[in-house]
Amino acid sequence: MVTGEIQHPYAVRPARPSLGADLRALAGTLAVSPREARWRERLILRLAPLRAGFADHVRATEGPAGLYAELLGQAPRLDRGVRLLAREHVAIAAALTALQRAAELPGVPAEELRGRAGHLLRALSRHRQRGADLIWQAYQTDLGGET
Repeated sequence: MVTGEIQHPYAVRPARPSLGADLRALAGTLAVSPREARWRERLILRLAPLRAGFADHVRATEGPAGLYAELLGQAPRLDRGVRLLAREHVAIAAALTALQRAAELPGVPAEELRGRAGHLLRALSRHRQRGADLIWQAYQTDLGGET
């Protein structure tokens, strides 16, 4: 790289699948019977990119330049919803870490892992929906004028 050369931020690291793709991959693993050979290994394999994708999501939404700051700039009334989403980040990240650790322990039954992973997928789905609802609320515009 030449000194002073500006590089596009996405050129620094290769593109990764979206968080939605990571969620679908994990859901696909849960759709298979946990009695199948290598099911636990597939679960562990799916959790790593999901954790990375979720960490990317948190970085993109929180902080002074994140999406949540932008939403509050547009609609300060959404402060309560933004705080809820930020709290969910902490809980979901902890659940992801706990599931990863449990999956790596051979004594944890596969059915328990499947239940925990299903609960996590539902929590992530609700979180994404709440985030989408908040964005809609921030940017909805009353274009009415008709009676």
